[in-house]
Amino acid sequence: MGRRLVRGTAIGCGVAAIAGGGIGWAVGEPVTPADIVAARTMPADLCARIGDVSSLLPKASNVVMTQVGSTTITCEAGSSRAKVRAYTAASVKVTITPYGGQDAGAGNKPFTPAQTAKKVFTRSPMKTLDENRPYPTKVSRTASGMAGESWAVHALVQRADIVVQVDYTANPVDADVAQKAALALADRAIWESK
Repeated sequence: MGRRLVRGTAIGCGVAAIAGGGIGWAVGEPVTPADIVAARTMPADLCARIGDVSSLLPKASNVVMTQVGSTTITCEAGSSRAKVRAYTAASVKVTITPYGGQDAGAGNKPFTPAQTAKKVFTRSPMKTLDENRPYPTKVSRTASGMAGESWAVHALVQRADIVVQVDYTANPVDADVAQKAALALADRAIWESK
């Protein structure tokens, strides 16, 4: 009886050791902070590189985009009816965000920066735009004013680890023209952030 107990215990220990070794091998080494790729640094003159936005704004506007931020870059320019002697107003804001990798949980390889950016892009509630665009793109348009002469267009574009959002509001403007302008600006921001 004692011999059976010892033999059963030995077999049980052997099975546990093999199973434990197999699980340990399958799980692999734990992910360390050094394994997760950090977000890349954007150029300090990124907004200047994006270029002239005077065609998007009324005359006598502040057409020089101001740059804010070091990781996520925000470029803004605009005018208001108080500054311009006409019933026009416009503003443009470009937000460029480089994403780093993320921890994917125990036993999983960390997400790459491109996977993280794709996840952020996919979760956006904006409508996907399919017009043979070079990069995945989403757009939303909101009309305001009595005759739909004022539009706020939001464009979201993702390329690799970069997500660019353009917010363009203008009065008066045609919705399609505003959308094309926002998409062109997003493409410029993507190009300059490479």
